[in-house]
Amino acid sequence: MLRENPYLLAEDVAGIAFPTADAIARKLGVSEDAPARLEAAVLHALGAAADEGHVWQARERLAGACAKLTGAGGEACVAAVEALASRGAIALEVVDERPLAALPRLAGPEQAAAVIVARLAAAAVAGAATPAVPEGAEPTGITLSARQREAVEAACTSRLLVITGGPGTGKTTLVRAIVDAFGRRRLRVLLCAPTGRAAKRLAEATGREAKTIHRLLEFTAGGFKRNAGSPLDGDAVIVDETSMVDIELFHALLAALPTDGRLVLVGDRDQLPSVGPGAVLADLIDSGAVPVVRLDEIFRQARTSAIVVGAHAINAGRLPPFSPDDSGDFFFIERDDPARAADTVLELVTNRIPRKFGLDPRRDVQVLAPMIRGELGVGNLNRRLQEVLTPAGPSLERGSVAFRAGDRVMQVRNDYDRDVFNGDLGAVVRVDTRERTLSVRFDAGTGEYDAADLDDLALAWASTIHKSQGGEFPGVVVVLHTQHYVLLRRTLLYTAVTRARRVAVIVGSRQALGMAVRDAGSADRRCTMLGERLRRQRAGSAV
Repeated sequence: MLRENPYLLAEDVAGIAFPTADAIARKLGVSEDAPARLEAAVLHALGAAADEGHVWQARERLAGACAKLTGAGGEACVAAVEALASRGAIALEVVDERPLAALPRLAGPEQAAAVIVARLAAAAVAGAATPAVPEGAEPTGITLSARQREAVEAACTSRLLVITGGPGTGKTTLVRAIVDAFGRRRLRVLLCAPTGRAAKRLAEATGREAKTIHRLLEFTAGGFKRNAGSPLDGDAVIVDETSMVDIELFHALLAALPTDGRLVLVGDRDQLPSVGPGAVLADLIDSGAVPVVRLDEIFRQARTSAIVVGAHAINAGRLPPFSPDDSGDFFFIERDDPARAADTVLELVTNRIPRKFGLDPRRDVQVLAPMIRGELGVGNLNRRLQEVLTPAGPSLERGSVAFRAGDRVMQVRNDYDRDVFNGDLGAVVRVDTRERTLSVRFDAGTGEYDAADLDDLALAWASTIHKSQGGEFPGVVVVLHTQHYVLLRRTLLYTAVTRARRVAVIVGSRQALGMAVRDAGSADRRCTMLGERLRRQRAGSAV
């Protein structure tokens, strides 16, 4: 099989991409213009686009990527796209006379999700005439604004509701009120979020059990146990941090909803989009086809936080007003020299923030940076921080990284046996150098790792901003420098600042801060069709 088509390696073997398979194929005598070669290049380009968050790619752009990979002519590459589409290896759709292509594993879930969303948005709710929040019936300790009361009513009169808003606009309070209103209607409520950290925050805010979406759907290596044939055992599902949900996970959740189930999606559309393909929350909001409640009022108690005020300023494209003195909670320390910036980060984490705010540097303070590489990248900052926070003791090494007892670590791959998932944070609690094993305590329990499993872990004293999504930390130090210029975007900075609960400090250059605030990231807009499908459905045409 490989002699006939060496490109099967790129399709079927993890870790082997088109360039490696192509080198093998050329040694086996495969010609430059062989159809199998051009088709493999097209599939590689579509996979690369999916890694960047796109569901679809324009056929012309895809053919251009194929030509760049192979040196073949544009017409031959277009023919490869058409050949793949003719046998169902890729999906092809024409929108406004513009042919678009997608991998079937993404196009199928997107189309199916649009059908289910349209059905939910059009469905009536029995007993909707009963007031969701009778006067004086707010849950203990909750006072609802007029907009929040409207949102609770909408949640109780709709099968589907999207709630979006920035920090300090009352999303958490609203979720608690919706849970209470559903309870008065004797609805069984399921709470979930994309990550373990976000699920833990949701549980703490509501006083009820909350799970990751994967755990709610009972995910195993073979797929989700909860699906259309075995739906969730509940009447209403509330999802927090929906901006992190990609199209495949969104479809899996929709498919597992009971026939008469309700869905409430909560999130901040201005944060970074999901790591996986799609722009689910933004597409739903922009479609105009689903009920949306926008929370845009900063509550009085939140307005006292410079973090909240600064985050909203950043989101509006303005330089944030930092705290004028050390009694505040949001600061900028200008450091143009990368070495001085790194030294300042260490001083903040180990001395200044713990002394001023009473925070534990090993538990409460998180460093965030846009990139992994470079002097101000996550890799180097983790090494520097480890030298100070866990300088000695038994260790296990994997490559250039040593893990010691007390280290903060992050799981970087889904592990269904240990029940830990990509992005989960933990702490090393034991290192056994004789057996070459270590134990890591996560929110879900303690996992045992041997030396061969250490690739599943990474030091997490510092983390990329993308990996911090869904989490909140008492203290956050954000590193921002012109070294990071390729990633300096408004959404990136906004996401980083909104991870902080008590104190946020930006360390870096004023030029980089300005670049991040000014760049709205329009060039990074993802190519998706969910919103377009919902608009078509609303207009009465096929999705």
